[in-house]
Amino acid sequence: MNNTELLQRSLAAVWHPCTQMKQHVNQDAAALPLIPIARGEGAWLYDFDGNRYLDAISSWWVNLFGHANPRINAALRAQLDELEHVILAGFTHRPVVELSERLSALTGHALGHCFFASDGASATEIALKMSFHSWRNRGFETKQQFLCLEGSYHGETVGALAVTDVAIFKDAYAPLVRSAATVPTPDARLARDGETAVDVARRAASALEQHLDRHHETIAALIVEPLIQCASGMAMYDPEYLRLARELCSRYNVHLICDEIAVGCGRTGTFFAHEQAGIRPDFLCLSKGISGGYLPLSIVLTTDKVYQAFYDDATARGFLHSHSYTGNALACRAALATLDIFAEDKVIAGNKLRAEKLAAALAPLGARTDVVHLRQKGMIAAFDVRTDDPAFSRKFYRAALAREALVRPIGTTVYVMPPYIVSDDEIAHLGQALAGALDTTLAA
Repeated sequence: MNNTELLQRSLAAVWHPCTQMKQHVNQDAAALPLIPIARGEGAWLYDFDGNRYLDAISSWWVNLFGHANPRINAALRAQLDELEHVILAGFTHRPVVELSERLSALTGHALGHCFFASDGASATEIALKMSFHSWRNRGFETKQQFLCLEGSYHGETVGALAVTDVAIFKDAYAPLVRSAATVPTPDARLARDGETAVDVARRAASALEQHLDRHHETIAALIVEPLIQCASGMAMYDPEYLRLARELCSRYNVHLICDEIAVGCGRTGTFFAHEQAGIRPDFLCLSKGISGGYLPLSIVLTTDKVYQAFYDDATARGFLHSHSYTGNALACRAALATLDIFAEDKVIAGNKLRAEKLAAALAPLGARTDVVHLRQKGMIAAFDVRTDDPAFSRKFYRAALAREALVRPIGTTVYVMPPYIVSDDEIAHLGQALAGALDTTLAA
């Protein structure tokens, strides 16, 4: 097998996600090359011709501890000999119980009930449905609407699109979607002259308060991506917004859903991003990194108060949602191995040092006149590029690949989200690759 052979077979048989397939076939400078991958090791991906690429985006934000991680591999091999999967309706098993208990403990047992699914969008839909249904079971029939932030992203299924405010994902399917209301984003880049990120957060929270004051009787929940709105360009904001949003949701009897699918599991500097605001949500959505990047898994954690709203003799008052692979034993075992690495290697403390190294490697970019808003929270860093080129993201992607780095900009926002095992030398390589790719792209 070589790159050319697999590439041709993939183009003929595979419909790739979030992709205009014609861009994979075109050969011009703005084409999007399709890269066949033979294997992964640590922070690197290798193609069939021996080329390598530093996985600076953790393969769509999922890989925490490197490819082919020996400890996660060993846990999965052991689980294969015990149980691969069993229906979770009427049955249970050790990995799903142990994972539920450990995740609950990480929330201080404030969120003591776990509902399992397979992907992030499913977790979003579960949280929305669970919020609505719990209010109805408690007699609040009018609470049927949802709130999200401007520029929010929570998934691409029809239900999740209701609370996604990114036009390219939503507009094509607008006739199918029951849209939520939006409130201003606390994106720190929106600071007016003399304002700080805290000021922006308080201004956005004031708008949220006004909306809730007028409409709280019909609103079931506010859903937010804590600290970073990832898919809309890594919009970072101050924890003050979460603190105020929690107060307002409690005051106006509205659920707070924290979508930590991308920003959880240590990405922002704490295991859960919402911890930095000193709060707990009513629902917590996890996916992506929770299984270490190995297997599809998502979890919605919620409170005993929500759980009790469904606890009844009537089946119709139960939570009516299921997935065939709910609580898959292999995926749960991968997640348990991931949590073991966090505990045994003191990952959160180690990430603080890695984040400092990452900041130092990217600092020279902040001095460039063609770069604005260099920003970072934990192991996520981003900057915006001054350019009007509509093909910038694809050109930069190609230029970074040529420098052995996998980086996929969001529009004119370049970001990195490397795995937590990235070395000092690899961080330095990444900084050099970004600078070189930017020079090449803007000079084209």
